[in-house]
Amino acid sequence: MHKTANRSPSDLSKNFSSLGRVIRKLFSYYPRLAPLTVFCILFSAVVSAIPSLFVQKVLAVVEELFVSRDWEAARPVIVHYLLILVSLYLLSLIAMTLYTQIMAFMTQGFLDKLRREMFDGMQELPLRYFDTHAHGDIMSHYTNDIDTLRQLVSQALPNLIQSGAIVLAVFAVMLWFSLWLTLVLVLGIVAMFYTTKFVGGGSARYFMRQQEATGTMEGMAQELMSGQKVIKVFNHEQESIADFEKANDELFEVSRKANTYASLLGPIMANIGNLLYVVLALVGGVFLLSGIRNVSLSGLPFSISILVPFLNMAKQFTGNVNNLSQQFNAIVMAGAGAARVFSLIDEAPETDDGYVTLVNVREENGVLVETEERTRHWAWRHPHTADGAVTYTPLRGDVRMVDVDFAYEEDKPVLFDISVYAEPGQKVAFVGATGAGKTTITNLINRFYDIADGKIRYDGINVNKIKKADLRRSLGLVLQDTHLFTDTVLENIRYGRLDATDEECIRAARLAGADDFITRLPQGYQTELVGDGANLSQGQRQLIAIARAAVADPPVMILDEATSSIDTRTEAIVQRGMDKLMEKRTVFVIAHRLSTVRNADVIMVLDHGRIIERGSHAQLIAEKGTYYRLYTGAFELE
Repeated sequence: MHKTANRSPSDLSKNFSSLGRVIRKLFSYYPRLAPLTVFCILFSAVVSAIPSLFVQKVLAVVEELFVSRDWEAARPVIVHYLLILVSLYLLSLIAMTLYTQIMAFMTQGFLDKLRREMFDGMQELPLRYFDTHAHGDIMSHYTNDIDTLRQLVSQALPNLIQSGAIVLAVFAVMLWFSLWLTLVLVLGIVAMFYTTKFVGGGSARYFMRQQEATGTMEGMAQELMSGQKVIKVFNHEQESIADFEKANDELFEVSRKANTYASLLGPIMANIGNLLYVVLALVGGVFLLSGIRNVSLSGLPFSISILVPFLNMAKQFTGNVNNLSQQFNAIVMAGAGAARVFSLIDEAPETDDGYVTLVNVREENGVLVETEERTRHWAWRHPHTADGAVTYTPLRGDVRMVDVDFAYEEDKPVLFDISVYAEPGQKVAFVGATGAGKTTITNLINRFYDIADGKIRYDGINVNKIKKADLRRSLGLVLQDTHLFTDTVLENIRYGRLDATDEECIRAARLAGADDFITRLPQGYQTELVGDGANLSQGQRQLIAIARAAVADPPVMILDEATSSIDTRTEAIVQRGMDKLMEKRTVFVIAHRLSTVRNADVIMVLDHGRIIERGSHAQLIAEKGTYYRLYTGAFELE
C-alpha cells in the first residue's frame, strides 16, 4: 500500500508555486471578470476602513458641543458625515453583491475548464501511465483535489484579498491617528505572526499528507469495489476490511492532526486579539490621564475622539489578521491539491513523430487517388521531405517484426530477438505460458509501447513513421478483459466506428454471433448497459466486443484470448463468425485454448520472451517438441 511521506521544503515550494499558477490560470480564463472582481473586493475593503475617520470627526464635533452647546451649528456637520457614510456603505454593498455573483460564475467555470484540461491531457498520455498509477488515485484528482481549488477560488482568495486590504487600510488610518498606539498593536501582531507560523506550519504539513492519504484510500476503495467477486469467492472479506481500516486509520490520523492544529489557531488568535484590545485600552487611558503628547501623521492631539475609533480599528485589525490566518489551512490544502492537479496536467503526452497517415483512396486509371468519401479502400499517405513528393502505399496488412527486443523497465528485458512475418491474409498464433510475452508483442504492434531495438514494418513502412492514431485505426483489437460503456448495446458496438450505420452494427453483431442473445434482451439493441455491462454474462460481453471489432472493419485483427470467456457451444457459433471476420485479413491470435489456433498459418511458441518453435499445427505436431507436449496435455502451459 502506498505510504504518505513527510513533506520537504521543496514540496512546500512546489505547492505554493502551484497556487501562483492557479491564479494566473484564473486571470487567463477570465481576463476581464477577474480584475473586476479584485477591484470590487478592494473597494469594499477600503470602504470598511473609512468609517473610523468619520467617527473621529463626529466625536470631535461632539467634544466641542460639550463646550459650546451650539447644537444648530453641529447638526449639519454630523448629517453631512452620516450621508457620506451611508453613500459609501451603499456602494460597498453593490460591490460586494457584484463580486459574489461574479465569483460564483468564475469558480464553477474555472473548475469546469480545469477538469476539461486534465481530461483532454489524460487522453494523450501513454498507456504506461495508467499501468503505473492507481485508477482510484487518478479519479481523486477530479474530485478531492479539484474541490480544494473550489474552496480556494470561491472563499480563500476573496477573503485573503479583502482581509489583506482591510489590514493595510486600517493600519494606515491607525498611523494617521496615533503612532504610539500603533506600535503597541505591532507588538501584538508579532505574537500573532509567530503563533500562526508555529500552529499553522503544523497544520500545513498534515493537510498536505491528508491530500495524499485521501488519494491512496480512494484508490484502495476503487480496487476493493471492482474486486468484490474475487474477495467473496476466496473469503477475503476480513483481510479486505483490515487493509481498508489500515488506510482509513492513516487518513484519520493525519486528518486529526491537521484539524487539531487548525482548530487551535482560531481561538488562540481571537484571544490574542481580545488581550491586545484590553492592553490598548489601558495604554490609551494612561496616555489620556498622563497627558502624553500624541505622535501621528495627522498631528491631532490625543483625546477620546482618537482613542475610541482606534480601539474599534484595533478590533477590526486583529479580526482580519485572524481571518487571514484562518485562510492559511485552505491555502495549504489548495496548494497540495493544485500540485497534484498540475502533476497530471504536466504529464508528458505520448510522443508521436509519425507523419505517414491513413487515407481513403480510389483507383483511377491504375493510380491511387486520395478522396474524402469512405471507399473501404485505404492507403498510407507518405510525404517525402527530400523532393516534396507524396506516395500512396495500399493498406494490405503486411506486418513484420525483425530482431525486436523490449523491456518495460530498462534493466529488465522481457522480449529477446523476436522476428515475426505476417503476410496479408495470414493467421499468426502465439501460444505459451502466462508471462511468456504474447500480449507484449501485440502491444508493440499497436505502439502502446515502443521497442528497445529492432524494426517493426507495416506494409513496408517503419511503424515509427506512421502516426499512432492512423496505425491503431488500421488494427482491430479484442481483449480478454472487455470494457463496455454506459450506453445502449447498439452504441457499444458502434464504438468500433462512430460513423457506422445501425444496419452495419447489426450486421457486425450477426457476424460475431451476438445477434441471437441481443434480440432476446428487454429492449434488444436499445438495451441500456450499466456498470461495465454487469447485466450481461462475461461471454455476452465478449461477443459485443467482437462485434465492435467487426464493425471497425480493419485489415489487421488482434485477438487476445478473444473467446476465453465463451463456452464451447457458443465458441463454435462465434468461431464461424470469426472465420468470416478473418477472411482476407491479417490476424494475430493469442490463445491458451489450443483448439482455437489449429487452423493458423503459423503458430509461434514463446517461452520467457523468446520464440522457441514456429510452424503450422501439423509441422509442430510432427516435431514433437514443446507444442506437441502442450497439445497432447503432456505439458501444461503454466
